[in-house]
Amino acid sequence: QVQVVESGGGLVQAGGSLRLSCTSSKLTFEYYTMGWFRQAPGKEREGVSCINRSGGNYADSVKDRFTISRDNAKNTLYLQMNSLKPEDTAMYYCAAGPGTASKCSLRSNGYGYWGQGTQVTVSS
Repeated sequence: QVQVVESGGGLVQAGGSLRLSCTSSKLTFEYYTMGWFRQAPGKEREGVSCINRSGGNYADSVKDRFTISRDNAKNTLYLQMNSLKPEDTAMYYCAAGPGTASKCSLRSNGYGYWGQGTQVTVSS
C-alpha cells in the first residue's frame, strides 16, 4: 500500500536542475520526519536529505547543491537539485518516519513509509 508518491524525476544534462516532489493522501507530513533517499544500480540505498522540526540534514555529496523543503499547507515535500552530476543518477525515494525533535537521520531504517520512487538520470 503506497503511502507517499514521488514525482518530478527525469533526464537532465550535467549542471542542470530538477525539483522532486512528494505527496500523500494518508500521511500529514508536518507530523513526520521526512527524507529523500536514492539508489543507483548495483549500489546500496543512501540517504540524501531529511527534514524535521529541527531543520534539514544533508549527505556530504549533495550539500550546497540540494535543498529540502516542505509546504505543510500543500502536504508536499520537495527536493530542489541544482548543479546535477552524472553520479546523482539514481532512483529517488521519499520516506516518512516518526517525528522527532533531534536532528533527523539519513539512515533508511528510521523510516517506515516509502514511495515507489522517481528516476533521475543526469547525462554528461
